[in-house]
Amino acid sequence: MDAERTLRGRTAVVGVANTPYRKRGSSDHSALELILQAVLEACADAGIDPREIDGFASYANDRTEGLVVGACLGVREIRWSSLVWGGGGGGVAAAVNSAAAAVATGQADCVVVYRGITEADDGRGSYGKGHFPSGLTAHGVVAPAQICALRTQRMLAVDGVPPSALEALVMASYEHAQRNPDAVAYGHPIDHTIYTDSRWVSEPLRLYDCSRENDAASAIIIVSAERAKDCKSVPAYVLAGVQGAGPNWSESMENDQHYTSAGFHPAMVSRLWESAGVTAGQVDVVQVYENFSGPAVASLIDMGLCPPGASAGEFMQLPNLLAPGGALPINTAGGNIAEGFVHGIGLVTEAVRQIRGCSPNQVPDAQVSLLLGGPMAPLVSATVFGSAATL
Repeated sequence: MDAERTLRGRTAVVGVANTPYRKRGSSDHSALELILQAVLEACADAGIDPREIDGFASYANDRTEGLVVGACLGVREIRWSSLVWGGGGGGVAAAVNSAAAAVATGQADCVVVYRGITEADDGRGSYGKGHFPSGLTAHGVVAPAQICALRTQRMLAVDGVPPSALEALVMASYEHAQRNPDAVAYGHPIDHTIYTDSRWVSEPLRLYDCSRENDAASAIIIVSAERAKDCKSVPAYVLAGVQGAGPNWSESMENDQHYTSAGFHPAMVSRLWESAGVTAGQVDVVQVYENFSGPAVASLIDMGLCPPGASAGEFMQLPNLLAPGGALPINTAGGNIAEGFVHGIGLVTEAVRQIRGCSPNQVPDAQVSLLLGGPMAPLVSATVFGSAATL
């Protein structure tokens, strides 16, 4: 791969912030107000004047346009404003990649990636709006849980992935949340009995297999690698990013050739590792978008991080998934399932914090941090973050 056409080490995240996760519908602030709060806190984290921001990137049909956010911040100039299409959390890593590409190519110097929702502004189930065509709704498929349940059931019944793999991922999220005071599940641990006794949402997905939607916002600041040296925070360098879909992946038909895949097809996966200059085996920690547990397991299989079929159950054991000493710690702040759900933007901040060394469940000496977005969605994306030592 032509090194001049990659993102590897050319940009870095220098500021991150989350607003507190609130029960949906309970925030006293609008989505825009929460986004502005997150942006200002991310700028303070980086030691950057908010007026220096000249680029904005978001995803998932965010209603808060970059031009509006920029005007409220009083920025000096807006040089970049982009929105990744593709539903739910499929664009979470793609938005990071878009911002990094803008900085790397000189289209902007300081780009903020953000996402914020409130029930008052966005309604309930905002991650699924506009992505259920008549071919699905005519047959009673009207919620993301139903689509993901169909694909997950095939993964269990045909591919042979055991249900215990889903449970282990959920348990890891909840256990990590018990050491994260900012998580909505903090102080609310679950065990095997609680998990298996919970009601079906859409079989084989139970209540605890499903993410929760919250009122909140998060933001990260991306600048050039050179400028990152002058910021006050430890930079997390963007090593690589991919986004897209395979030739059969579509939101209009449920007849995809690789029906149990999360959507990370082999060419995309190979391109990510090649451009990042690392292998799957070198990943220290993963933040995987889990709108539901089944698609998250499928993501790990697609990426070569977890074996397929029955062997997935051997790898997806709780001790393997926990920080600090697991073989592959996953969703170390609690993830969408147990920390809070704003279409996965919290996974971005946690991926960066692992490189910085300040996660509530820190993986010792984490050098390579992987972000995966939007499994079993119309579009998927991934970003690899690295420490200075990886460059």
